[in-house]
Amino acid sequence: MKIVIIGGSGLIGSKLATRLRDAGHEVNAASPSTGVNALTGEGLKAALAGANVVVDVANSPSFEDEPALRFFDTAGRNLLAAEAEAGVAHHVALSVVGTDRLLASGYFRAKQRQEELIEASPVPWTIVQATQFFEFVAGIADGSVRGGEVRLSNALIQPMAADDVAAALAAVVAEPPARGRIEIAGPQALPLDALVRRLFAATGDKRPVVTDAGASYFGVQLDDRSLTPGNAPRLGTIRFEDWLAQRALA
Repeated sequence: MKIVIIGGSGLIGSKLATRLRDAGHEVNAASPSTGVNALTGEGLKAALAGANVVVDVANSPSFEDEPALRFFDTAGRNLLAAEAEAGVAHHVALSVVGTDRLLASGYFRAKQRQEELIEASPVPWTIVQATQFFEFVAGIADGSVRGGEVRLSNALIQPMAADDVAAALAAVVAEPPARGRIEIAGPQALPLDALVRRLFAATGDKRPVVTDAGASYFGVQLDDRSLTPGNAPRLGTIRFEDWLAQRALA
């Protein structure tokens, strides 16, 4: 099966490409660095020729409201139109658990636009909504610094390892289009502040973590449903402690 990964050189795309190649698939890990740019349309027609499945894991280079919306709207329209012309049988897109609950953020409004375009497309589709990645926890902490303190909500979060995200996407690629959303998450839910404390303890980060129920998450007020999946997610197997230990060994 020929599979094109849009955003194929990034964190998830590169891991997914390796898994799919190991499974015997023909994989095009497409990105601007290989001459394929969904935002401008450059190289899409040639890249998608003969493709059975397209997996879109590309992300906006900016989290600001207008650039993010422009990226997901323009790239989404270009990619879906090229797929329809090429006769692609399955469009798989990586999105975020809780997108519809986080719309106070312009970035998540942009992700919702991406999902709406996919739903309206004639190309059969599956949207895979993932929780936040372990690899991004440090960035969440850095974005929550106020006056030298890391101020975080104690709302639950159920993050997952990038390796588990890639494994879940590889499984979806082998399935028929769901024409719906599949949620994926890590094996355990933790308060966000406690998660960052565990990261800091493992990495020797001495910044104080202050629990603040009113602290925003990139402009969004959180509760225990904001960053956690529904009742039937597909769960990864890698625990945060195991991931930290693996990184320490590496």
